[in-house]
Amino acid sequence: VQLQASGGGLVQTGGSLRLSCAASGRIFSSHVMGWFRQAPGKEREFVAAIRWGRDAQYYSDSVRGRFTISRDRADNTVWLQMNSLKPEDTAVYYCGLGNGYSVRPGEYRSWGQGTLVTVSS
Repeated sequence: VQLQASGGGLVQTGGSLRLSCAASGRIFSSHVMGWFRQAPGKEREFVAAIRWGRDAQYYSDSVRGRFTISRDRADNTVWLQMNSLKPEDTAVYYCGLGNGYSVRPGEYRSWGQGTLVTVSS
């Protein structure tokens, strides 16, 4: 499976962006798709995840209530709707494929190039 994230850009505080992650290859119902982010000088951190089979979503405390993850199994695409953006959301955002739910980036694979989100104050 190959993943390609897109949709990043520059936005002002309080603004919104919608990221997409397009997957090529077979994704199974047992898989989990996750969004992670990495700010300069920091480690990659968990943002949100969704089970490919049943529609269960998971969020980090820092984004819960502001971000929404969703998926379209027919199009093999996962989205991350980001609202009420803050400067601390600035990072490169990556999507990854996991065999199960985890907040650890080491449990995911098939990372793409990522997409840069910059939130200006």
